Amino acid sequence: MSTVNASFAKLLEYEQRARGAEESDAGALQGDWAGLAFRIGGTQLVCGTDRMFESIPIPRVTRVPGTKPFILGLANVRGNLITVIDLGCYLGGESTAVTGSSRLVSATLRGRPVGLLVDEVFGQRNFMSSDADSPELPEGSPLVGLVRKRHRSGTESWHELDLAVLFSQPEFLDGSAA
Repeated sequence: MSTVNASFAKLLEYEQRARGAEESDAGALQGDWAGLAFRIGGTQLVCGTDRMFESIPIPRVTRVPGTKPFILGLANVRGNLITVIDLGCYLGGESTAVTGSSRLVSATLRGRPVGLLVDEVFGQRNFMSSDADSPELPEGSPLVGLVRKRHRSGTESWHELDLAVLFSQPEFLDGSAA
């Protein structure tokens, strides 16, 4: 092997080792699962970043007659008409008080944009799958069946809300009040 080829091979080896170190450092810092963290009432929840796209301030909402109380109405967000749903109202039956911390988190339901009103958004959180365990929910909690895991991060605990299950519930899909 020529000196040039041996030198090139050594450089390739260094690059591969450096990339391996970068990936292991990134994994250690970021975790292997990312979610958008938010609060509904006193419950801290998280949804995968593949399901929730953004968090925005509450836009002006136009009420739609004949819908259930948890459907707040429709809003125009950057030219897209989205359905606004009070997630706390759906889960707990009481309307969410809109404050300066309240946010609308956007998701997609059957190919259409939907905004979920939550009390507060904490931003993206990264977790290790090894830190996830079974959820600890009180008996009769409306989140039973909607939460599959609980992620721990230091002293905090975040329940992972499964939007696929939520978005497939007949009660959620049927918005008519009649």
